[in-house]
Amino acid sequence: MGFMAGSVACTRFNVVATPTEIDFDRYAFSPILKGTYTKESVGFIPFEPGEPYEVGQGRYAFRLRIDKIQIDSTQLKERLRELIKTETELSGPPGKKKMRDLKDLAEEELLMVATPRTKIIECYLDQYILFVATTSKGQLGTVCSYLKRLGVEVEYKTPWLDHQLEKDPPEWMELKDPAQSILGCEFIEGITHDEEIYLEGVKGSVKLATPEGAVVSLRGVVGQELERLLGAGAHVISAKLQIGETPLSFDGSSFRIGTMKLRGFKADHWTMRLESRMEQIQATFDFLEEKFQKKVSAPSPS
Repeated sequence: MGFMAGSVACTRFNVVATPTEIDFDRYAFSPILKGTYTKESVGFIPFEPGEPYEVGQGRYAFRLRIDKIQIDSTQLKERLRELIKTETELSGPPGKKKMRDLKDLAEEELLMVATPRTKIIECYLDQYILFVATTSKGQLGTVCSYLKRLGVEVEYKTPWLDHQLEKDPPEWMELKDPAQSILGCEFIEGITHDEEIYLEGVKGSVKLATPEGAVVSLRGVVGQELERLLGAGAHVISAKLQIGETPLSFDGSSFRIGTMKLRGFKADHWTMRLESRMEQIQATFDFLEEKFQKKVSAPSPS
C-alpha cells in the first residue's frame, strides 16, 4: 500500500532535526547488478521517475527502495548435494572445511542468477511531520535509519508523546513498541461508543489483550463478544472503524492507521493527487487527535 493509489497505511513521526536542504541523492538507490555477490541494496528514489524530491516549500515526497536477494533454502540444499556428490566422486567424502567451501560455492552460484525482490516504501515530509506508508516495524526502522544518514532525525508522533502523557499499563499487558501506550487502548475503547465513530457492524475486526495474557481477534459481528471481554478487563489494541463514510483499521495502542480507503480524486499532475490524498490522511489524524484530547480532558466518572 502506498499514498498514491488504493487503500493506505500510515505511521507518523515528528521531525526533531533536519538540514536546510535534504540531499536524497547522497544515498540514492543503486540496483543490484547481475553477476555480483551483493544481497541487498537500499536507497532513495523520487516519487516519480525524473521528478524532484521537493514538491513545495518544506515538503518532500520520496520513496525508499529495498532490493533484497534471498536464496531459496531448497535450491541451496539441492545444489550443495550435487557439489558434494561431484567432490566425493573426484576426491572422496569432503571434510568439514571442504563442506563449508562447497556451501559457499553453492550460495555464490545461486546469487549470480537470482532476481532480487523489491520493496518500495513511500514517504511524505511536510515541514516537521513525516508520514510513512507502512506500519511494519522493520520497514519503519530502515526509513528512520537512512533518513538519519541525511541529517533528518525523527521520533514517533502520538498524542501522548506530543503532550508528555504517561500511564502504566496493567502488569499483564506487554507493549513492545516505543510508541505504544495504554492511553491509546483506552482511547479506542471510548471512541467505539462515539456518535461520529462506530465499529464495522457486519465485517468487524477487533484485536484485544486479555488479563490472562492472550491476544484475541474478533471478526464479523463483534459487538456482544467485545462488550463481554471489555467487562472482563481486556483492552482493545486495534479495531476496524467507520468515520462518516471512511472505513479504516486503526491501531489505537500506537495511533497508526493500518488501512484506510480514500476518496477518489482526478488530477492533471501527480503532485495534485498526492496533496489531495495526504490532506485526507492528515484530516483523519486531526479528527482522531481531537477526539483523544476531549477524552483525556473529560472528567472521570464518579
